[in-house]
Amino acid sequence: MILVRVLYATPECAPWVKTGGLGDVAGALTSRLRDDDVDVRVVMPAYRSLRAKVDSATRIAALPPMAGFPSAVLLHASLPTGVPAMLIDCPALFNRDGGPYQDGAGRDFDDNAKRFAMLSRTAALLATADSPLDWRPDVLHCNDWQTGPAPALVRYAAAPRARTLMTIHNLAFQGVFDGDLTPMLGLPSEAFGIEGVEYYGRTSFLKAGLMTADAVSTVSPTYAREIQRAPLGMGLEGVLAKRRESLVGLLNGIDEDVWNPANDPWLEARYDANTLDAKLHNKASLQRELGLDMRPDRPLLGVVSRLTPQKGSDLVADIAGRIAAFPAQLALLGTGERALERALLAAAQAHPGAIAAIVGFDERLAHRIEAGADMFLMPSRFEPSGLNQMYSQRYGTPPVARATGGLIDSIVDATPEALDDGSATGFLFGDPTADALWAAMTRALDVFRKPAVWRAIQVAGMKQPFGWGYRSREYIALYRSLLADGPAS
Repeated sequence: MILVRVLYATPECAPWVKTGGLGDVAGALTSRLRDDDVDVRVVMPAYRSLRAKVDSATRIAALPPMAGFPSAVLLHASLPTGVPAMLIDCPALFNRDGGPYQDGAGRDFDDNAKRFAMLSRTAALLATADSPLDWRPDVLHCNDWQTGPAPALVRYAAAPRARTLMTIHNLAFQGVFDGDLTPMLGLPSEAFGIEGVEYYGRTSFLKAGLMTADAVSTVSPTYAREIQRAPLGMGLEGVLAKRRESLVGLLNGIDEDVWNPANDPWLEARYDANTLDAKLHNKASLQRELGLDMRPDRPLLGVVSRLTPQKGSDLVADIAGRIAAFPAQLALLGTGERALERALLAAAQAHPGAIAAIVGFDERLAHRIEAGADMFLMPSRFEPSGLNQMYSQRYGTPPVARATGGLIDSIVDATPEALDDGSATGFLFGDPTADALWAAMTRALDVFRKPAVWRAIQVAGMKQPFGWGYRSREYIALYRSLLADGPAS
């Protein structure tokens, strides 16, 4: 029995296209929704890199040229998960080298406003009576600024039309462009105003969605509260506070089949909560692979992250010398701002055998760090949801993290009370400073010297319900609440 029909509009979806958490969420959530009897279909651009990964795609509709836009074709394909996908094949906008947003040199494409206006206009078209397809969604679920104009377009369309949900994965990225772009977006002139897409004389794609969607969600309950005030509201706190009755925070989940130490193909030794001693084999293997001293007694700290101030990478660089002198070890994998890359590479050069820094991304090594590290560092200045703290707990690697956003919602701090009742799963700290991070680390290192207590924290973390099963049910409940007055017709 089909519970609800959902069109999931996204600029990226794993395993086809992924630059961060949004891609992971899009791939995992839609797969789980399909398993739970939701007729969910993804709509996204047919990037050149994506087309190379699709075995076959069939044409299902022509998209005639719109004012200022070339014609396009809508293709049908299936994700490896089996979820149907509709791909917007518009070579003039999407058939180019680089990633979804930037060229090969890391520069934003100068026509990103037009490229993602095309995504938004197509998603909105498929959610209204003008759709060229027989299949119509009950709910159009939009994700991040790249799809922000779609709820506004649906709002201004004639009935029948789908209900709309706008999900914020990271409010720091808002899709703000110069000038009044309402004609390009296909919106009426009155949409360019304080109650619409206008943002200090410019056009905000995300604000368009926040103002007009039937409901707004974000990726953790704490982040939903944080973004209603400065500084984490990023200039949109007034809009979000105004919409508080329609704003909900649903914590992300993880793919427990992919992130499972009991069957992870990249590990030296597989293990679960009952065989945690095997984790030591992964630690030794990681030390060997990264050129760290083969010291099983030394705490090994892991980091897998974008190297940016948001992620607190500068705080890790600031305490690198203290980590080596403790003595402890650090295994870091990530890419990001050049200055932070250089600082962390310099720390590794200054402390051979104690610090290893790998600039880049390697899915295999990410899994091996999660399994081989004793604890995991996430000193984020803000973190809408976060996934690595969940991976870490799943792998028996307690996180040391800043108390913000989804980190608060998914980590039980090792307070004396939590240690006593067995609920502790990690270590939280407040101030976004190197000293506060170091204080939390030393608190964790003190507990690490107590094997029985440390084992209890590991086991408690491994038992946390971070899979998408529960999250899927929350989204289904939200979709159905949008249809409480009757399904879209």
